[in-house]
Amino acid sequence: METKKVKRYNLVYLLAYIAVPALVTGLCFWIGCLTSAVGSMAVILFMGPGTLSFLWWIFGGRVIFKAKKKKLEKELDAQGFVRNHTFNSTGCMVAVDAAHGSVALQFFWNPSESYVLPANRISRTWVDDGRGGKGFLEGSSRVSFLLVVDGVKIRVDTFTSNKRWRMDSEYILTGISKADMMVGVLEEARRKSA
Repeated sequence: METKKVKRYNLVYLLAYIAVPALVTGLCFWIGCLTSAVGSMAVILFMGPGTLSFLWWIFGGRVIFKAKKKKLEKELDAQGFVRNHTFNSTGCMVAVDAAHGSVALQFFWNPSESYVLPANRISRTWVDDGRGGKGFLEGSSRVSFLLVVDGVKIRVDTFTSNKRWRMDSEYILTGISKADMMVGVLEEARRKSA
């Protein structure tokens, strides 16, 4: 089991993920303007880095995160970690070994670190249904379960949308059901590790 403090973000990775492609694109654009590039060289300097940066921002992080999750799952299986429940969200993966009272975490913005820790390091778990609005505008666009590990609050979305759904919507109810189930599993793991 690990004793290192959980970090959701790796600041260097976050800045490199966003800034390096933008800098490369800006540098190529600046070189293209200085040299008065024409023809295929202008297309390469002006369109190539921008297109590659756009593709990187859309797919790069997902590919890295997916590869790190697969690697962590193989390592957990090799260590005898019984993955009773694994929940994959867009920003985090939570795997729970309820029998041994352990939890494994992998974060999108900190893919270089994987955390396998005793569940008793979780101080609190709860469900957030995202309810907001009044009257006929009441609804939610995000349902999640939250856990606090070493004072760090971790939100794992079970449902997200770009529009608000009524609280009796099937999407919201399914998200709440998933979140309730994960909170129950995490609490069971906490009891086993105590």
